[in-house]
Amino acid sequence: MEIQDLRAFVAVAEELHFGRAAERLHLAQPPVSRTIKALEKELGAELFHRTTRSVEVTAAGEALLGPARRILNELKHAAHDVRAAQSGKLGHVGIAFAGASTQILVGQLSRAARLKHPDLSLELSSQNFAQPAINRLLNDEADISIGRWDYVPAGIRTRTLINEQLVVAVPKTHTLAGADSVHMDQLSADYFVTLPPQPGSVLTDRLLRLSHAAGFDPLIAQVAPDTWTALSLVAAEVGIHLTISSVAENTHTDGFSFLPVADPFDEVLLRMAWRADSRNPALATVLALADEVL
Repeated sequence: MEIQDLRAFVAVAEELHFGRAAERLHLAQPPVSRTIKALEKELGAELFHRTTRSVEVTAAGEALLGPARRILNELKHAAHDVRAAQSGKLGHVGIAFAGASTQILVGQLSRAARLKHPDLSLELSSQNFAQPAINRLLNDEADISIGRWDYVPAGIRTRTLINEQLVVAVPKTHTLAGADSVHMDQLSADYFVTLPPQPGSVLTDRLLRLSHAAGFDPLIAQVAPDTWTALSLVAAEVGIHLTISSVAENTHTDGFSFLPVADPFDEVLLRMAWRADSRNPALATVLALADEVL
């Protein structure tokens, strides 16, 4: 039983007329009649009662009609899905992202993808730090990475999403808590809460550069596993924490204040990264959507 056999059978069953079925199929009537006769012979059952005036579907034909329609419908959907996948409107895109502030952006991107491209599936992977996120990209475990890197490997393309301001989170009880900004030399006697010294960590790099430029080595009170824990430790007056403006913009400031750093510093860029040699058609769709949303 071939697909063209089912198409001919369904056309005759719906039209109840061989001539109209042939016109619908853009065929002459004799080939349609021969197809139905061959199908009946293959199945060993009469599918239509034929007279000179009418065509009726038999009980055997009724049994075939539902499955035949489903098969043809699935075939139509399959062809649609193939075209959609080729154009990047259907498929799977893995996104690895790092840092507390990126969660808001990923949420916005996911919502837009769901509304505009419902056949597009985003697999989200949250990393504590930026280097593991880009490692997933290099290992073909993700199509897109979002994070902050001073250097990216060869073969990786990037797009800047946010140019960040550095800020220092201080407890509400800190003497500088009400200030408009802070210079690093004002913090030389303070203890810092830092993130783990991961390879390529932008915030660790900026803390060391700024403190050394101000003439001191930072005193470390506690290493926190992530930004949210670091801010909780600041609120508990364990120490102060160097972070970025997007964290300040997306965090309730109960127990601490954010002070912009007044010293000059190397820019901190939140970037979207992807492989230049990616063969995933859906990647281009998500990148275009990110242009609109982010």
